[in-house]
Amino acid sequence: MSDLREQVLAASLALIEERGVGSLSLREVARRAGVSHQAPYHHFAGKEAIVAELVARGFTRLSEMLEAAERARGEPARRLRLAARAYVDFALGNPAVFRVMFRPELADLSACPAAAAAGTRAYSVLVRLVEERFAGPRVSPERLGVITTMHWSMVHGLATLLLDGSLGKRAGSAMAADALIERTLDTFSIAAGSLVTPTPRAS
Repeated sequence: MSDLREQVLAASLALIEERGVGSLSLREVARRAGVSHQAPYHHFAGKEAIVAELVARGFTRLSEMLEAAERARGEPARRLRLAARAYVDFALGNPAVFRVMFRPELADLSACPAAAAAGTRAYSVLVRLVEERFAGPRVSPERLGVITTMHWSMVHGLATLLLDGSLGKRAGSAMAADALIERTLDTFSIAAGSLVTPTPRAS
C-alpha cells in the first residue's frame, strides 16, 4: 500500500484526535504529512473519503475483536459477554475513530462499499451471538431483534458515556472504570437473560 496514502491517513487521525473531526482539512493534513497540498488528492477525493477509509478500518478492527470473542470457549452467554467487553475496549482504545464511525453526516458510507461492508460485518457478529444466546421456541424473531437492539444500545451507550460523558469523570481512574464496566456488563447479562426466562408464578 502506498506510503503516501498511509501518511495521509495517519496525519488525518492525529488531527482528529487533537482537534476533532470538524478541523479536518486536506491542506492541514498535507502540511502534517510533509507533502504538497495536492498530494492527498492522489489517493482521496476529499476529506469525506479519508473519513470513510478510517471508518472502514475501524469497523474492520472492531469486527476482528468481536469475532475473537465469538470463537472463545464457553457458553453462549460468556461469548456474548466477551463481545460486549470487546466493543467497549475498542471504543476506549480508539476514541477518535470510534467517534466518527457512527456519524453518517461525516461520510456517506453508501459511496464507500468497503466501509459499509465492514459495518455490516461487525453488526452481523452481534446478531449471531444474540441468536446463539437467546434463540429458542419461546423467542420470536421480533423479540430477538429487540434484544439485539437493546444489547447494542447498552454497550454503545456505555462506551460513549465513558468517552465523552460523565461516567469517565466519575470513575476517576482506569482501575475504577474497569470495575464499573465489569459490573455494568454483568448486571446487563443477568437482566437480558430474564427476557427469555419464564418468570415463576406466585403460588
